[in-house]
Amino acid sequence: MSKPNILILCTGNSARSQMAEGLVRKHAGHMFDVYSAGTSPKPVNPLAVRAMAEIGVDISGQRSKDLGEYLGTLPVRHLLIVCSNAQSSCPAVWPGVLTRTYWNLEDPAAAQGTDDEKLQVFRESRDDLEERIVKWLAEMGIESQAAKQ
Repeated sequence: MSKPNILILCTGNSARSQMAEGLVRKHAGHMFDVYSAGTSPKPVNPLAVRAMAEIGVDISGQRSKDLGEYLGTLPVRHLLIVCSNAQSSCPAVWPGVLTRTYWNLEDPAAAQGTDDEKLQVFRESRDDLEERIVKWLAEMGIESQAAKQ
C-alpha cells in the first residue's frame, strides 16, 4: 500500500521547502512520501544543505523542481506552502487534498552578511520549520519518528 503524499511549495524550491522536505522525512517519512517544488525554482542553496547536515539530515541529493512536474500527476493529500509568493500563485484547488497549510516564512536565501551570518539565518529557519512540522504532525495525531529514537 502506498503512503499518502505531502507536497511542500515555495517560490525557489532552494531553501525553505527543501529543508522542510528533509524534516518531514526525518519526523514522518514512515507515514508519508514527501516532495517539494517551486513556482520559480532555483538550485538548492548550499547553506540549506549545510544547516540540515548539522542536525544529521542529508538533503544534498535533493534537486529543485518546478511545480508543473506535479500538477495533475501527483495525488497530493497534504499541501504545505511555506511562502507568500507560492501561496498567491499556487492553484486554489488541488483534487484530493485533505489539508492545505500556509506558513509565511522569511526566505533565508535573501539573508545578507558574511557566510557565517547567512548560515545562522538558515539555522534559525531550519529550527522554525522543525518546530512547525512537529506541531503540525501532532495536530494530525502523528508522533515524530525522530522523537522515538
